[in-house]
Amino acid sequence: MVSSSISALSHSFSYASCTSLAVCEKQNNPLKRPVQIKRPITVCSSSTDQGSSSLQSRRGVLHSSVALAASAAVLFWSGPARAGFLSGSTGLESIPGPELPKVEFLDRFNEENRKFYEENDARFKSSPLLQGLLEKSKLNKEKNSREIQDKYCLRGAEWGVGDCSTDGMKPDERDKFIAMLKEKAGVKD
Repeated sequence: MVSSSISALSHSFSYASCTSLAVCEKQNNPLKRPVQIKRPITVCSSSTDQGSSSLQSRRGVLHSSVALAASAAVLFWSGPARAGFLSGSTGLESIPGPELPKVEFLDRFNEENRKFYEENDARFKSSPLLQGLLEKSKLNKEKNSREIQDKYCLRGAEWGVGDCSTDGMKPDERDKFIAMLKEKAGVKD
């Protein structure tokens, strides 16, 4: 009983203060001129009145409202960052470097190495060993893709979906078809 009367007293001395602010936001559109948009913001706070502290609490609410308004203004007014006065320059990378002196010995050495490696590459590419390995790889790729297709066909037949679906077949036809797919796919029961 006592707590309900205290809460009733505290509610009778409470008040709410609201501050309305107009915040402008700058929007830059490269095709048009800059546009400012005003957005109203209302900041409300409630506090309890306790005699002489009510004036101090109103000042605290005012100070917090001003701080909130300032931070909202900075947030909405901030535009895109600019790189500064050098943002249009191409930079040091676009300037060609000085012409370095050429050493004839190094040029001959590099040319000999290039010819040596080109000859070895051509000899390796035309070797019967590499040709045999490439042929086996191609055959294995075709064989593996057929095995995968057979496994998927078997799975589709068992589940009754896809191109190998067994819907509409009689049970004995279905069993024969699945047995044939298992044999083709190499699956053992």
